[in-house]
This record gives sequence, C-alpha cells and structure tokens, in this order.
Amino acid sequence: MTIRSELEYLEHRRLNPKAAFADESRGRPVSEEDQEGDIRTCYQRDADRIVHSKAFRRLMHKTQVFLRPEGDHYRTRMTHTLEVARIARTITRALGLNEDLAEAIALGHDLGHTPFGHAGEAALSDVTGKPFRHNEQSLRVVDILEQDGRGLNLTWEVRMGILQHTGKDWPETLEGKVVRRSDQIAYVNHDIDDAIRAGILSEDDIPQSICAILGHTHGQRIDRLVLDAIETSREAGEILLSPTVDKALQELRSFMFENVYRNPIAKGQENKAKDMLKQLYEYYFSHPDAIPMDFQPQLSFGGMEQTVCDYIAGMTDNYAVDKYTEIFIPAGWNVRG
Repeated sequence: MTIRSELEYLEHRRLNPKAAFADESRGRPVSEEDQEGDIRTCYQRDADRIVHSKAFRRLMHKTQVFLRPEGDHYRTRMTHTLEVARIARTITRALGLNEDLAEAIALGHDLGHTPFGHAGEAALSDVTGKPFRHNEQSLRVVDILEQDGRGLNLTWEVRMGILQHTGKDWPETLEGKVVRRSDQIAYVNHDIDDAIRAGILSEDDIPQSICAILGHTHGQRIDRLVLDAIETSREAGEILLSPTVDKALQELRSFMFENVYRNPIAKGQENKAKDMLKQLYEYYFSHPDAIPMDFQPQLSFGGMEQTVCDYIAGMTDNYAVDKYTEIFIPAGWNVRG
C-alpha cells in the first residue's frame, strides 16, 4: 500500500460520511491518474500547486482594503488568504470534513484579484464593458494562465470551490461552503482591525447590539463566529450559522460598508488607481508589442481585450505603479526612477 492510498483509506475511516473523499474526486480536466504519485492525495497536490504558482506569490503585494497604506501590519491578499485557510481548516477539522480540500480552495480563492482591490475590478469592468469578477478570474488563472497557458489542472472540487466562493451559486461540497463562510468571517473582522489601525474606526464605534452577540474584540468575534458555525453545522448537517449570529454578521457587514468600505479616507485614492489602470489598459491595447513575451502567445488565441485584461489583472499594486510611471511620467520627473 502506498502512502497516498493509505491516506485515502484513513480518510474513509475518520471523516464524516458527507466529506469529499480524495479517492472519489470527479478528477482533473486532463487526467493524471498514472502520474498522481505515491505520497499526496489529489487535494494535497492541488494545494501545493497553488502555493508554488506565480499568482499566489503575487498576492503578498496586492491590496486588501487600504491602498498602499503606510505601515507593515495592514492585510494584503496574501495574509487574508492565509487567515481564510486557517479558519476553514479549524471548521472542517471540527466537522470531520476534508481539511486538504478546504485548504486548497482557500489558498486559490483570491488568485484572480486585481491590483488595488475592488477599484481594479471596477476599472477593468469599465474599460471592457462587462463585469470583471475576481472569482471567475481566479478560475481562469488556475485553468489557463498559470504554467504558460497550461494551467494547474486542479481537481473539479477545488476549481468549483474557487469559482463559487462568492456569487449566487454555492459550492456543492461542504468543504467549499466552509471556505465561503470562512472568507466572510475573515475579511469582516480583519478589515475592522485594519480600520482601527488606520484611525477611521475604534472598537467603541461598533454598535453594541452587534458586540453583545459577536464580542468586543477581534479574537472574541472570530471565536464566536467559528464556534457558532461548528455547532450549528453539526446539528443541521449543512454549513450554517445560527439565525442570531448570522443576523449580527450581516449587520456588521452593513456597518463596515457604510463606515469603512465607502469611507473617503479608506477609498481616497481609488479614483486615481482606477484612472491609472484604465490608462494602462488603453496603452497596452494600442501597443500590443509592449505586452511581455509571456503573454504574446495568448494574443493569437485569447484576443487583444482578454490578453490585456489578464495582464493587468495579474499585476501587483507596485508593478502597476511602476509601469504607469515608466510609460506616462517624463523621465526627469520620475522620482522612482
């Protein structure tokens, strides 16, 4: 018996019957059955492929909420991703679900985010005339853009978990649903933390009706939400929060949208960021030779609009600023040069 087959056997012994078992995966777009190896399960391999991808490495330099903040302790897409993965593993472990699958989905769920957060999404939506959705772009990254157009060839369960971590359709697997809940738990709470650090919120600003249910500190809120998700889901056989806690979480999200996500201090530079990306898009659309060699083959099958969109969506915040400076700022005025 190989290590992989032993791990698959142990999954059936210890996991909830409703878990997604690795040896029952719906498989990959291109079969690799003869190449799966003798050590890792398919979901473990998927997590490793994502961590070793270029798109994953770029997350450390992509904005979460605050655009290019001063200070080292603000969240980035990378730290957000890691927080989601840890919360998802805690919940899946307690429910007897497949931690490896949840981890892989969590690690890949935000790979398609643009530079400058949702300002980047809005800019690409404007210039292309169609909605840019980061979950769809995340799937595009793992299916097509990584490995020079070959993609990562991930399993169906991971791919659908990535695609459906937001939007109207929920994942079929319980693990995918856990990641979706974990994403909500993570971002609302760490965005409060960052907003307090930025001086636009204090703990006392959060309505007491919410604090009475979820807690008065970052740690208390995370603990309350995670524990409630575990206890409610165990009883229901589905991934749920209790009505009281779910209502408090939605009220907290509404509070954050009103006081942080639309706050002129937090979003003061968004219009500049949007204009920058729009100008970069128009420039590369008109100058295809300026697109890096990595993307040149895509022009023949992806078309100009999609290729430029993919290139800009993959940029980090700093890279976008550097390219804008290189193209549009006269060399004598370029203080970054």
